[in-house]
Amino acid sequence: MRDVERVVLILDVNGEARQLLVPSHKTLLEVLREDMQLTGTKHGCELGECGTCTVLIDGKPQLSCLLLPIQLEGRAITTIEGMANGSDLHPLQVAFAELGAAQCGYCTPGILLAARSLLEENPRPTRDEIREALAGNLCRCTGYTKILQAVELAAERLR
Repeated sequence: MRDVERVVLILDVNGEARQLLVPSHKTLLEVLREDMQLTGTKHGCELGECGTCTVLIDGKPQLSCLLLPIQLEGRAITTIEGMANGSDLHPLQVAFAELGAAQCGYCTPGILLAARSLLEENPRPTRDEIREALAGNLCRCTGYTKILQAVELAAERLR
């Protein structure tokens, strides 16, 4: 049996530099969940098609199942665990809870992060712009209406 190559990485995750020794073949999704115990980022299709594993890389939504951590040294990685400020929820999280925008919740972390990126770039998105920003995030439980309404409500509150 061949030894697995391991690499030492320093990753900036949720504003904290973390040094890790990980197999070079592991995806960011696997490192976040298995090595860092940040389980808010979910396993979905692992093919880059569902958006469940969305994280922010330098503020932009990216699919962690398609990224290798070695590509991300020196870049800011934000997971759902880094969205709240301590016990203060982000306005998107509050709006989702108030409007019941999450049902099973499995897709919610990826949707929240994609929506956060949108609102940071565009504080007054139209419904179509919200749809476009969230198009890569699949939800099997909702009809998306409450999700869209929650993003609109959070945008209003953030202004």
